[in-house]
Amino acid sequence: MLSPTAERTAPVADRAGAATRPARRRGTSEGPADRAYRRFMFPAALVYTAGFVLPSVYGVVLSFMKWSGPGTEQKWVGWHNYVRVFRDDTVRQAFGNTLVIVVVGGAGVFALAFCAMAVLREMRGRAFVRAAVYLPSIISMIAIGTSLGFLLNPDGVVNRLLRFVGLHTLERSWLEPQHIFGCIVLGVIWMTSGTYIVLLMTSVDGIPQHLYEEAKLTGLTRLQQFRHITFPLSRDMISIAAVLWTVNSLRTFDIVIGFTGTAGTPTPEARTYAVQQWMTTNSQVGIPELGYGSAMATLLTVLTIVLLVLVRRMSRSERLEIS
Repeated sequence: MLSPTAERTAPVADRAGAATRPARRRGTSEGPADRAYRRFMFPAALVYTAGFVLPSVYGVVLSFMKWSGPGTEQKWVGWHNYVRVFRDDTVRQAFGNTLVIVVVGGAGVFALAFCAMAVLREMRGRAFVRAAVYLPSIISMIAIGTSLGFLLNPDGVVNRLLRFVGLHTLERSWLEPQHIFGCIVLGVIWMTSGTYIVLLMTSVDGIPQHLYEEAKLTGLTRLQQFRHITFPLSRDMISIAAVLWTVNSLRTFDIVIGFTGTAGTPTPEARTYAVQQWMTTNSQVGIPELGYGSAMATLLTVLTIVLLVLVRRMSRSERLEIS
């Protein structure tokens, strides 16, 4: 038996529960906009899965096999390809060269970009200067590498110019193994810095001019303006540029082929990780080893993800509001 008070409150509770339950179902139901979103998303997800996800998964599976290409037998070898990558001296040298491009090349590129951020902001004709520094970025890397290779020949323009100005002691065989990779790094910096200068300058253009005017009134130098205004308010774009540089520099390939294409196969001193992977899977260089190349690609993907996470964490900061 329920007490009179319980009898009076029970119907109220039942009505309240009945009133709230349909409301929850209506709140979680799928509306026309959601259904339309799913219909439009399905073709893109299907194409992405078929064109990227499945080939990537197959590449990971292939990395555990020994395979020389279509028409040959696939043999399961387990972790052998990965162990071989870490024991291969040529691969380790190519990987070290790639890290040099990422770190040293990145330092050079961003140093030039930061200088441009401090100088080009108030420079007359800055639009023309931006277009000029961006020009090498729209030219093929192979074309630039080939052109630089001709300039650096023993009897090329560089050595001739050194002889003309009387600096005979600085002449070098620039394309020899002991010098060629340094030339490649300089070529990468020269070719790619324009892209990052233009990218970071778009962020500088969005900074209100009155902040710099107030900074001048307080006596801040141009370097101090960069430190206290330009750099903090461009940090988001700098983070994006650092991510793009990390991804692109790990895949450096074209300029190496352009430098050494006229001389044949790139020497181990000039190879990057991407070049070494291409040579491993190229039938024109030797017997193709697609399983071994897939293991190299898988490791490079993992390394790229790790570096991107580190770059994002290093550049993480509180968002600044412009007043």
